[in-house]
Amino acid sequence: MMCLLKKLNPVLCLLVWGQFLILTPARAQSLGSRVTDVQTQPDGPFLIDAAPTFPIGFTGGPPTGVATPDGANAMAYLAGEGHTFQLWYCPKHTWGPAKEAELDALLREANAQGMHVVISIDDLQHIQASDAVHVAELKRVVKKYRNNPAILFWKGTDEPQWGKVPVENLRVYYDTVHALDPHHPIWITQAPRGTVAEWKPYSQFFDIGAVDIYPISYPPGTHSGIANKDLSVVGDYALRIRESTGFRKPTMMVLQICWSGVAKPGKTLRFPTFAQERYMTYQAIIDGARGLVYFGGNVAPCLNTRDAAFGWNWTFYDNILSPVLEQLRPDGPLYPALIAPSSKLRLTSDGGPATEFVVREAGEYLYVLAARREGATTQVAFSGLPPGVQDGEVLFESPRHVAVVDGKFTDWFAPHDVHIYRFRRR
Repeated sequence: MMCLLKKLNPVLCLLVWGQFLILTPARAQSLGSRVTDVQTQPDGPFLIDAAPTFPIGFTGGPPTGVATPDGANAMAYLAGEGHTFQLWYCPKHTWGPAKEAELDALLREANAQGMHVVISIDDLQHIQASDAVHVAELKRVVKKYRNNPAILFWKGTDEPQWGKVPVENLRVYYDTVHALDPHHPIWITQAPRGTVAEWKPYSQFFDIGAVDIYPISYPPGTHSGIANKDLSVVGDYALRIRESTGFRKPTMMVLQICWSGVAKPGKTLRFPTFAQERYMTYQAIIDGARGLVYFGGNVAPCLNTRDAAFGWNWTFYDNILSPVLEQLRPDGPLYPALIAPSSKLRLTSDGGPATEFVVREAGEYLYVLAARREGATTQVAFSGLPPGVQDGEVLFESPRHVAVVDGKFTDWFAPHDVHIYRFRRR
């Protein structure tokens, strides 16, 4: 069922148990009395209230209480689009009564509008056991918010390896949060710097690993810390963060809307195109991401005159990001594959390392998500489909289909092409 929010405000859509429920504001508020339980799996989807879920979020979502340019409640609109959370960040040396009141207001709004929140308070993230004042404050904060239904994750120290934060400095935060709150995991993002070996020790102090990587810039790839400066660096880092956890913990990728490397004085402002954003999104999924976060919607130098009044980049969202994320909607044809475990089916291709793909099985369907890195345009053959698989449809490219002959199908791939195949079993 498609969300009716765009047409019937103030009807709201809330993502619960992997489905959309139509709610009035009063009904949405009445659901705000039950803690949201979030559990993780080594190689599977997040479980939110026991339901497999593919979370999509934003760092710095629209300001609390601000409308969209069309006059709808911004948070309700994004929840209605199928998005799960926004990250609330409190910078270093700013946590206090004013910031706490800001967080309280955001959580009230989130509970009313069907959105979740991730809390990140820099002053409490890397503290020592001997720091009695900050340890006591961390305990107070966790106890205050742990049962709030809007809370999804806790955010730990940002980019600790690049920031040269000693690994042991993450222990107090990790142990304290887990001792007091068994329902919400801890997420940590690493910068696109360092090696797998340097990242690995940090994995003992988070439940969800992530990397932020923003390759769209002039010149290209200035954010990358490895030799690959092209779009496919997203997949390289997705694989690296998984490897750093020993493939034992779920991972997400933080992808680009806008960032300081294109917004600082002297830099040339540059945004991803639809094709680039779509490729980065799907490559992250193919290389193991079980959730996605989009960074920079609230970066002030990236906002045009209209959007500055609303505090968020609605121009980019409407023109670029929303059409990409429309394909990942919880009520869409691909979502069962997004929340399925990795298939044990061993499909092969003759496309070499440049052709990346993942196989998922859900219900009567078998899905192949495939993307091509940089290089020549080529025809790729995939082999190993099981007997009884019918010709496949190419999702989001209707009316395209691929023929299956003896468990094999072929298709063309240009650089950064993404094709999503869905095969029905007889």
